[in-house]
Amino acid sequence: MENCAGDFLIPESQEFASLLGSEKIEVTQGKIVSGTVVAINKDTVTVDVGYKSEGSIAISQFYDGEGKLQVGVGDAVEVLVLQLENELGQIVLSKEKAFQKRVWEGVENVFRNDLTVSGKVVQKVKGGLQVDIGIPAFLPGSQIDERPHKNLDKFIGQVFEFRVLKMTRDKGNIVLSRRALLVAEKDNLRQETLKVLDEGIVLEGIVKNITDYGAFVDLGGIDGLLHITDICWGRINHPGDKISVGETVKVVVLKFDKDKERVSLGMKQLTPEPWLTVGDRYPVGAVIAGKVMNLTDYGAFLELEEGVEGLIHISEMSWSKKSKHPGKLLKEGEEVKAIVLGVDGEEKRIRLGLKQLTPNPWDELEANYSVGSAITGPVKTIADFGIFIEVTKVIDGLVHISDISWSKQPRDVNELQAQFQKGQEITAVLIGIDRENERLSLSIKALEEDPWVKLSKQYPVGSVLKAKIASIAEFGLFVEIAEGIDGLVHSSQVELKDGQTLQSTYADRIGEEVEVKVKAVDPSQRRFSLTFDLESDVAAEGAAAEEEQGAVTFGDLIRKQISKQ
Repeated sequence: MENCAGDFLIPESQEFASLLGSEKIEVTQGKIVSGTVVAINKDTVTVDVGYKSEGSIAISQFYDGEGKLQVGVGDAVEVLVLQLENELGQIVLSKEKAFQKRVWEGVENVFRNDLTVSGKVVQKVKGGLQVDIGIPAFLPGSQIDERPHKNLDKFIGQVFEFRVLKMTRDKGNIVLSRRALLVAEKDNLRQETLKVLDEGIVLEGIVKNITDYGAFVDLGGIDGLLHITDICWGRINHPGDKISVGETVKVVVLKFDKDKERVSLGMKQLTPEPWLTVGDRYPVGAVIAGKVMNLTDYGAFLELEEGVEGLIHISEMSWSKKSKHPGKLLKEGEEVKAIVLGVDGEEKRIRLGLKQLTPNPWDELEANYSVGSAITGPVKTIADFGIFIEVTKVIDGLVHISDISWSKQPRDVNELQAQFQKGQEITAVLIGIDRENERLSLSIKALEEDPWVKLSKQYPVGSVLKAKIASIAEFGLFVEIAEGIDGLVHSSQVELKDGQTLQSTYADRIGEEVEVKVKAVDPSQRRFSLTFDLESDVAAEGAAAEEEQGAVTFGDLIRKQISKQ
């Protein structure tokens, strides 16, 4: 577009000389005439316009914005005749008003012919900006740009091209528009872009705006949408992670609706799809490095390269089946190594393993320990049903409550906590390995010989020993043979007088020491059968005793007694 800013500049003296030639210009009030500087004084510049008198003009009108004098003796200048004579009989001239008149004439020419004018934004005013185009002009806020701006300070000091929307010379008002130029330029550019726009064409554009779902790219008068999923092959949380407003990007047209002028763009399509050859780069069994991008309840996703992620399932993170949340083992952004377990390029899946890079602790356990081995470790947990002892860093063994003692079996967690403390070093015997269910069984009582076996050797059938009456049951008396071990004197082996009962006869004798004879012993059933008849032939009576007692354990007898109550 034509720029008429030059129309506002005062012509050089040689140009005036050529224009004037030898003709004499008529000097009249209100007319712009050419004159010659004949003298420069401290406060004034004297100009000869060919009139009967010379005119004096304030020297301030000849300085530029930087305070430099812009005229010399002999220079031609353009001035406006304000008065032919003042009270002193001198002609009154103004260089400044001549310039302003020329500017107005230039603005009128721009306005009439739909041209443009150049100006500098000088300050903010109410409703917009003030622009210097030689004279002050007003630029409304709505005409500054295609879209509104909250901060107008950024425009101050900048020079732009403008159209003149309105002018009123008698009031000194000039209204400008920069937006009208931008819209026209954009429309012209848009028409040119539409001529070449087609699906598959690669273009450069400028990122105009960014949203949560993508970015709008100016292709030249027309915007295209670059969706977040088409920015790169990899996963991104926000388009701003990869591109920024004002950035020039290369894009390919994916779809183009000519009727609606809608354009869909892509960036990732400019590079090969990484999953097509992923199997070649990540073969099964290869150890690779990746960055933890996302943690879920079921595993962690590792970025192996842009656009390619692999999953470490929670079951592949640790040899322990006591699954912890992946966040307890890994952190987002952390660089880790893993082993490739499987690749499916079509489904875009890569299975990774973390635990496979460390020895299987159950292999190490079986290599170092076998059933019957003694193991020492700290107490890790105290539960209702027993205590857990640390065998290795990832394997704990359970000492069930029934395997703590042969005779003094704790009844609940309170008794366990009274007997053991966390961190306490305990030695136990390995009595079972269940690798499939990852369970290790330990026994503290196995460190000692079964007291029932020991006592059966110490007190074989026919032995006479001293024992203390411990308790009374309907079917007999329990006497303590050793600490925690009782034997039964069946009611049939107790002589009672008429009217007497076990309870009435022995209630006051609890704790009393008595002599008894072993009739039968069965360590596997935890049973000692006793009698008060020290003279009896226990060998002959053994079979009868078995038949009499029905080959039941003391526990059976107790349960039977309880069921009757």
